[in-house]
Amino acid sequence: MEPFLLYALLGGLFTWGLTAVGAASVFFAREPSRKLLDAMLGFAAGVMLAASVFSLLVPGMEMAEAQGKNPIFPAVVGFLLGGGLIRLLDRYLPHVHLGPKDAPEGLKTLWRRTTLLILAITLHNFPEGLAVGVAFGAAGLDPTGAATLGGAIALALGIGLQNLPEGLAIAWPLRRVGIGAGLAWFYGQLSAIVEPLGAVLGALLVAQMMALLPYLMAMAAGAMVFVVVEEVIPESQAEGNGDTATFGVMTGFALMMALDVALG
Repeated sequence: MEPFLLYALLGGLFTWGLTAVGAASVFFAREPSRKLLDAMLGFAAGVMLAASVFSLLVPGMEMAEAQGKNPIFPAVVGFLLGGGLIRLLDRYLPHVHLGPKDAPEGLKTLWRRTTLLILAITLHNFPEGLAVGVAFGAAGLDPTGAATLGGAIALALGIGLQNLPEGLAIAWPLRRVGIGAGLAWFYGQLSAIVEPLGAVLGALLVAQMMALLPYLMAMAAGAMVFVVVEEVIPESQAEGNGDTATFGVMTGFALMMALDVALG
């Protein structure tokens, strides 16, 4: 296996593993308070926003400039395409969001609410795995040097940290409605199993389409920002803990920014 593919796979396994760790809280702890969960969701949103900017958009623009291209065009086009792709999936894939009163979205189906909830988290985790793979693929193959291994590691670490509350957020509602701890953990970690697959796919896309790499990096960023704005931030603000959630966003953004500078 090529080194960049191995690194992408390991990065995806790491981010999945931290989702599993978050979901494992159902085994040994009481359910966290809603205020703490909102702070963690805000933190996750901040990490994803900073990762989109500093680990994907900025290196992508630097790469385009090093290739003699206008750096703005690939960034804008790729960013909007990434968000548009997630919007299409959001519109047609049956799923339901985390709120207990949210109605199912996408095409009509008779699937159970638990299945629809897992599909929603899975839909939102795939772009994260894709972003990790694109970052490691770019670090391994980009001849301009704009993308670095340290930056890819920072991205994987940041996404892994924000996956902790995601695992918790899917496992505990299942536990609350009477599902056993083992099964709640299984479903919680299962939602992120697409991340290693997405990481490998992202790295393979880079290997096959090097000329389009600035677009691919911007698309990954756009997909992640769409998820943050459409789902994570509204969920963190829904129960009246707006100031706490906002401080979480600021903290997560600052930490991811620092990680990218330190490791990049």
